[in-house]
Amino acid sequence: MKIYSKWLLLSAFLAVCVSCRESRHNQMERLVQEWNGKEIRFPSHPVFTRFVTDTVPYRIPKTDYKVVVFVDSVGCISCKLQLPKWKEFMHEVDSLCEGKVSFVFFFQSADVKELRYILRRDGFSLPVCIDADDSFNSLNHFPGEMMFQTFLVDSENRVKVIGNPIHNLSVKDLYLKELTGMKSNPLPVTIVHPDSTEYHYGTVGENQTESKKVILHNTGKEVFRIKGVTTSCDCMTVEYGWDEIQPGESAVLTVKYKAEEPGDFWRTITIYGNIPDQSITLDFWGTVRK
Repeated sequence: MKIYSKWLLLSAFLAVCVSCRESRHNQMERLVQEWNGKEIRFPSHPVFTRFVTDTVPYRIPKTDYKVVVFVDSVGCISCKLQLPKWKEFMHEVDSLCEGKVSFVFFFQSADVKELRYILRRDGFSLPVCIDADDSFNSLNHFPGEMMFQTFLVDSENRVKVIGNPIHNLSVKDLYLKELTGMKSNPLPVTIVHPDSTEYHYGTVGENQTESKKVILHNTGKEVFRIKGVTTSCDCMTVEYGWDEIQPGESAVLTVKYKAEEPGDFWRTITIYGNIPDQSITLDFWGTVRK
């Protein structure tokens, strides 16, 4: 009877997991359908500043496309932003589109001191709007999840793509496809298994850096070609000196975590390539002590 009960609980747990996964998929479909073609409305007189010091006479550009980034006040701003990656993406887009795409950042956060530090630290000189009154969000009622608070809009401010190209390389592909019209030929899919899906750093001293090795095994019949890796926070970095794994072989990624504030932490990395669902997400957790 106990064995039966255990199997019943396991079956129920798996059913919940499947239901959650389907709900997540349905949520994404609903948001795409809801926002596709929707007009993004801007406040009448937004005030822009550089490095959150003096205001600058800046107007939202009238370009063929705009990437609109809304950053709410929930959670770690630095984690969500990852401005060095935004600078790389902006440079890539500008080199491909020759000034036809502008970038507009609205920050809901009232923590001016932290935001000033982040912008200066990362050398992000583009004027940004500090929208402490939340007028931009009030006009548009953006989704609550950070992954769906970034938009590619056309010259009429209508949404062409929803999603964050920094945190999701598949979304980045959609941006570049819309902007350039370029189509990529999909690679044959293979199967890649990590040596684990969870990695425990244990206890890490504040401001210390700890590393974990992730071993990827290509158990499929095709060559695995890595497209890139995204991290949930700028406190995580991933290093690897290879770009493909032959069938039957393995390769290593080094995942480094720089400890922040004391307390428990949980972070993720997502590996992209020619695999089912186009990506694998791995969890990293532990505790930071003083």
